[in-house]
Amino acid sequence: MKKFNPRIIAISGFLIALNIVLSRFITIPGIINFGGFPIIFGGIVFGPIVGGVIGTLGDIVSFIVKPTGPFMPHFVLTSALTGIIPGILMKVLKAELPEFPFWKILISILVGQVTTSVLMVPYFRNILFGHPFLLTMSKAATKQAINIPVYSILIKGLVASLAKAGALKEEC
Repeated sequence: MKKFNPRIIAISGFLIALNIVLSRFITIPGIINFGGFPIIFGGIVFGPIVGGVIGTLGDIVSFIVKPTGPFMPHFVLTSALTGIIPGILMKVLKAELPEFPFWKILISILVGQVTTSVLMVPYFRNILFGHPFLLTMSKAATKQAINIPVYSILIKGLVASLAKAGALKEEC
């Protein structure tokens, strides 16, 4: 686990802000939403605890800034797990910065997004609002079929660029 230090706290704050902007203000509803990207990035690069904090705080502050209905803690849980699951899997797969193999990133994001976006969110929408589970799940799976590889490519490239620039060194 990486220690919480001023650098990680500052980067986490930036990722939370990016999550809020990408999830609430820069979206094409029903088509594309990159709000999960900063959460996943935080979990993969800084570990599951940091990813969980980014997801939790990002979801709560997003709701405060621009509520989209009643507050539901179910969705805070899914946001937290969006950062926690890939972070844990990168540890289990023994991925070390800066050499994150693409396949480890892809598997970590795939398992996390299938668990949260494809299974949990449709389930919660079904039990809370009566949305048809299979229809909601199939729509989520279609979106994630695009998001998962795109997120993986972006994270691989971003990590490589940040490592080359020296921005991922512990002493920074």
